[in-house]
Amino acid sequence: MKKWIFMIFLAGLCGCNSHPADNIPAVKSFELPRYLGKWYEIARLPNHFERGMSHVTATYTLRPDGTVNVVNQGIKNGKPVSITGVARAKNSPADGELEVSFFRPFYSDYRIIKLAPDYRYSIVTGSSRRYLWILARKSELSAADKNTVMEFLRQHHFPTGKLIYSQR
Repeated sequence: MKKWIFMIFLAGLCGCNSHPADNIPAVKSFELPRYLGKWYEIARLPNHFERGMSHVTATYTLRPDGTVNVVNQGIKNGKPVSITGVARAKNSPADGELEVSFFRPFYSDYRIIKLAPDYRYSIVTGSSRRYLWILARKSELSAADKNTVMEFLRQHHFPTGKLIYSQR
């Protein structure tokens, strides 16, 4: 029992931080069917669960119950690794704000804060600025898209100098 209480306490602590992203709204008029499919990780802020990973992709598919199957894949120590989770709308399905779980019953915020009109790139954060992913439909961003993304990140005070670019 004490072990479970500690784990719940620890999970709560992980969600609390001093750099909230609440003032960066999720995109509106989000269309989940257009977001489904394969995305390439272009860059990310360092995090413990992707340490040492390259060639990272995320694939989203609709499940019969309306939730989304999430498969994150990459290469670590020369070997393929993957993890499967589930995502669901956090509030309105028209908002680009989801909750993702790789370890149920615990969910984390997945907030799409910038999305190209044609869904060719996406900027995703969690509940804080400590987490950030730049995703794209192709393994590289065009120079114009990279400039747009970097300017957006600077305007919203993300530490762009700490970005880790995914190897291909």
